[in-house]
Amino acid sequence: MTLQQLRYIVMVAETGTITEAAGKLYISQPSLTNAIHELEKEMNITIFNRTNKGISVSKEGEDFLSYARQILEQAAILEDRYKGGNGGRKQYCVSTQHYSFAVNAFVDLIKQFGQDEYDFSLRETQTYEIIEDVARLRSEIGILFINDFNEAVIRKILKSYELEFHELFTARPHVFISRKHPLAECSVIHNEQLEEYPYLSFEQGEHNSFYFSEEIFSETARKKNIRVRDRATLFNLLIGLNGYTVSSGIIDKKLNGKDIIAVPLADESDMHIGYITHRKGMLSRLGSTYLEAIRKYLK
Repeated sequence: MTLQQLRYIVMVAETGTITEAAGKLYISQPSLTNAIHELEKEMNITIFNRTNKGISVSKEGEDFLSYARQILEQAAILEDRYKGGNGGRKQYCVSTQHYSFAVNAFVDLIKQFGQDEYDFSLRETQTYEIIEDVARLRSEIGILFINDFNEAVIRKILKSYELEFHELFTARPHVFISRKHPLAECSVIHNEQLEEYPYLSFEQGEHNSFYFSEEIFSETARKKNIRVRDRATLFNLLIGLNGYTVSSGIIDKKLNGKDIIAVPLADESDMHIGYITHRKGMLSRLGSTYLEAIRKYLK
């Protein structure tokens, strides 16, 4: 088994096709296929299921890939440390809930480590996908929050995936509304004041459970609900419909616009916003730098 073979299977898993993977790896399809067959034979497993419709990762292949990504990540850390950070094209991925500080810190990371060649990914995605990304080592860091309502469920899932939660800060829940909203002049907003307005939240796909929501008090019944997939849509609807959402209270005018304000929400538990990592992994220099950038924005 070689690092090159591990890179091959990870690329095939990411692209979903031998053809595309071979192109990105700059090798022929037969050479890539043979390398995968040799690895499967050596390890006595089937990593990919082959059908007339293409290939898919097998159940045991998913487990093997999680270890392969971990080995490649550790190899990258060694190269980064002992080659002085100039070991070729840099690759890095972070998965996060929709937080402006996570985006700003990612920008800083690229400015510092982008160099001439890089392949960085910032996945603003659903909560369960964040957990899976870190568990499968697609991302080194995942950013999400826990509170009194979801903590037991989230921590149970993290434990089952051998993940750890590290708190960055504690935030008082805030209502995000338009500067022209009827409640914009309030110093504090109560739940009953929000009943007549549309509630905007991020859609969580097949895991659309209260416990995976990015917003606070999801268990509260609301008459008007709108679910979206991206930040821009949410804020456009928030302004156009006098809607609201609930988050940490941290607003970046460049990302969220100057027409959005945050007002403290009464009678709700605090948000503990932090990042998750794999217990078996060692934080890379890129990861450490990214977290340092986040803490800078939180000050």
